Amino acid sequence: MSKRFIPVIILAAGVLGFVFLKMTRPEPAQVSATERSWRVEVQQVEPNAHTPVLPLYGEIVAPEQVSVVSTLTGRIGERPVAEGQRVSAGDLLVALDARDIEPVLAQAKAQVADLEAQIRSEQVRYRNDQVALKSEQAILANARRQLERTRSLVDRNLASRENLESATDVAARAELTTSIRQRAIDEHPARLQSLQARLAQAEATLATTQRDAERARVVAPFDGVVTDVQVAVGDQVSRNQKLLSVYATKGLELRARVPDMYRAELLDALAEGKDLYAYSNNREVRFRLERFAGTSDPAGTEAILAVANGASDLRPGALLPVSLERPERSQTVAIPFSALYGANNVYLIADDSRMQRVSVERVGEALTANGERRLLIAGEALKPGAQLIVTHLPNALTGLKVDIANSGEDKGSAPE
Repeated sequence: MSKRFIPVIILAAGVLGFVFLKMTRPEPAQVSATERSWRVEVQQVEPNAHTPVLPLYGEIVAPEQVSVVSTLTGRIGERPVAEGQRVSAGDLLVALDARDIEPVLAQAKAQVADLEAQIRSEQVRYRNDQVALKSEQAILANARRQLERTRSLVDRNLASRENLESATDVAARAELTTSIRQRAIDEHPARLQSLQARLAQAEATLATTQRDAERARVVAPFDGVVTDVQVAVGDQVSRNQKLLSVYATKGLELRARVPDMYRAELLDALAEGKDLYAYSNNREVRFRLERFAGTSDPAGTEAILAVANGASDLRPGALLPVSLERPERSQTVAIPFSALYGANNVYLIADDSRMQRVSVERVGEALTANGERRLLIAGEALKPGAQLIVTHLPNALTGLKVDIANSGEDKGSAPE
């Protein structure tokens, strides 16, 4: 065989080998596209009656708080209480030194006594003036008769002009004296009225001083706690200077601002006579909604809640978070916050295991028996037995296929 056919033979053998291998190769498996599903947890929808709660943040205030001020100028004689001390009604709080009170009281009494004496003197003077007026009127009448006789004698040249002038002077002086005495009698009512007015003013000053003297010794008006002590025994104080404060341990209130969207609902409940209560986080303190403040602002209106029980550790000025129970709402479902999408949307599982977006009404929040917060929703799509997705998916949309991860479990029980 010629060497020139060897490459042709090798090439033909290669082609035949390639054709054989291609004919004897295994067939590849058919690849079909499959849809991905997402594992989610669900909660069975069971509409029921729930009590929504409203989280509030309020301040403890003491409506019955008395600020004790000094009624007189003087030194502090007694102060048997201290800051934060509990006192009972009638306990001494603070007292001024009696030596600073007695001179002021004595001066007021002396002023009254002086004016009473002046009134008695004026009455005696009035009676004397009346008696003297009769005598002076008689003297005036005699002086006038003497003047007429002297004038008659002068006309007959039986008396001199000097005698006439002398008689005229006597008559004028008698008339002036009578006039002065009459004016004194006429002014008696005005003088007496002035003295009586000054006496009334002095008596009012005495009554005020006596009242201030009594109030210079201050006792607790109720069972309470002493606070804001600003003086010590021996301090010199001025009139109306603040000394200390005391507030009643009973009747403490919580003032919390409520958004206006809830105010009408709460006012209607109060008008119907319903008792609405708020609880602290540990439920140790309970408050009862009493009323709303008379004024409002853009942030809301202050609700005033009275302490119902558990107020032993409360102090005015403390800030306290509470949960106010709103009126009960029927046909609502309590769900985890993770089940909510946007402002008012949730997803249910359709019959073909796909997500279905529905719109709901946000009623508020609710508390479970163990204190966990849940979201209360309501809506026509929330039928009993429906399965609500509680797992929050970032790519959630209607038609997305899902698998239930907690099948057979009661995920997300409703609050009691």
